[in-house]
Amino acid sequence: MGFRVAVAGASGYAGGEVLRLLAGHPDLDVVTATGHSSAGSTIAEVQPHLATYADLVLQDTTPAALDGHDAVFLALPHGQSGAIAAQLPEDVLVIDAGADHRLTSEADWKAFYPGEWHGAWTYGVPELLTADGKLRTALAATKRIAAPGCNASAVSLALAPAVAAGLVEQEDLVAVLAVGPSGAGRSSSPALSASELLGSANAYQVGGVHRHVPEILQNLALVTGVRGSVSFTPVLVPMARGILATCTARLAPDADERRIRAVYEEAYGGERFVRVLPAGRFPAVEHTVGANTLLLGLAVDRAANRLVVVAALDNLVKGTAGAAVQSANLALGLPETAGLPIDGTAP
Repeated sequence: MGFRVAVAGASGYAGGEVLRLLAGHPDLDVVTATGHSSAGSTIAEVQPHLATYADLVLQDTTPAALDGHDAVFLALPHGQSGAIAAQLPEDVLVIDAGADHRLTSEADWKAFYPGEWHGAWTYGVPELLTADGKLRTALAATKRIAAPGCNASAVSLALAPAVAAGLVEQEDLVAVLAVGPSGAGRSSSPALSASELLGSANAYQVGGVHRHVPEILQNLALVTGVRGSVSFTPVLVPMARGILATCTARLAPDADERRIRAVYEEAYGGERFVRVLPAGRFPAVEHTVGANTLLLGLAVDRAANRLVVVAALDNLVKGTAGAAVQSANLALGLPETAGLPIDGTAP
C-alpha cells in the first residue's frame, strides 16, 4: 500500500489528467475523488477514458472529504483552492494545480486575478533555475506546492538558461504561443467550440493582460533578481492539447551560438523531462502529447540579433498535471520520474 491520495476537481481536464498519471503510479493510490456539479457521479460517467477508476464515486469538494490523506491534489478553478487548502492539516502534502498560490506578489495577484490572494507556495517546476541551483531542492522539503501555469512553464524553461547566463537582454523578451483550448479548462464557451476553432486561429488576451505574464517574470527573476519585461501573445489553434512557444530575446554583446548551446546543455543535459534538440532541429507539439516532456530547439537570428527558442509541451501533462505529480514525487521522497511517461503518442 502506497500513499493515500485525494484528487479534488477530478471531473475537469487537469484533474482527469492527474488521475490518468496516477493510474500508473507505483506508490500513489487514489482513494478519493471530488467534484462540484458532478458529485454523486462515477468517474466512468465524467471521465470515461479512465477505466482504472471507473467505479470511484465523486464526492463533494469539502475539507472533510479531503481529510485523512497523505497527499491532496487540488485541480479547481482559479480562486477556489485557497480557502479549502487553508483548512487542510499542515503535515499533509497539498499540490494546487490552480493559480491561487503561484504568485509571490500580492500586487501582481490583484492586478491579474479577482478575489483574495492566499500567498505563494513552492513553485512546481523542478528544472527551473534559481540562484541556488534548481527548484527541485526546495520541492523536496515542502508540504505545499503550486503547480505552474502551462504557458508560463513553457516560456520560463525556454528562456531561463539564457537569462541566467546574461546572454540575452532581460527587458526585451517576446513570446508567441500556439495553444490548444484544453488549457482553458472544461467549461463550455462559444469561443472554444469546434465550429469556432476549426479552420481558424485567433490571438487572445493581447497586450500584456494575460495572467501568466507576472508568473513568467517572477520565474525569470529567480536567478538574476531582475524583473524584466515580456511581450506575451497566446494564439488559440485547433488542437485539443499542446503548446508551441516561440520565444525570442535580444542577444547580449558577447553571446554566440556555441556559448548559448553550451549553456542550455549544461542547464538541461541531465534532465529526464527537458530535452534540447540538436542544432537545426525544432520540436513539434505532436511529439510531446501524452508525455511529461518539454522539447527545445535553439537558433540565433543574426540579422535580427536575437536568440530564438522554440518550446513544445503537452499543456495538460508537463504544463500542469505532470509537473504536479513530478513535484509531489520529490516532496514525498519518491523517485522524481515515478509514474511519468516520456514517450508521446503517434500519429
